[in-house]
Amino acid sequence: MAEVRAGVDALDEQIVTLLGTRMRFMDAAARIKAERGHVRDEERKAAVIAHARQVAAQVGFPPEIVAELYDRLVEASIAYEFDRFDAIRR
Repeated sequence: MAEVRAGVDALDEQIVTLLGTRMRFMDAAARIKAERGHVRDEERKAAVIAHARQVAAQVGFPPEIVAELYDRLVEASIAYEFDRFDAIRR
């Protein structure tokens, strides 16, 4: 069991590192977008979740779980981007 837990911990470190990288793209998006109203893009959100579902299906992971996780991830990313957008333009 210790080996399994160590493997999960190592994987979690990689996941969190990748999430940090993803948020740096949100920083870039906040700098690039000219208007605050462009931060929330429901069409893009749907496309991101659909893509994640497709990847999940390809790797044998339940797409419903991925869709739920990505909905939360995208919403958190949008909130983060709004904060960064506002901070940059103060």
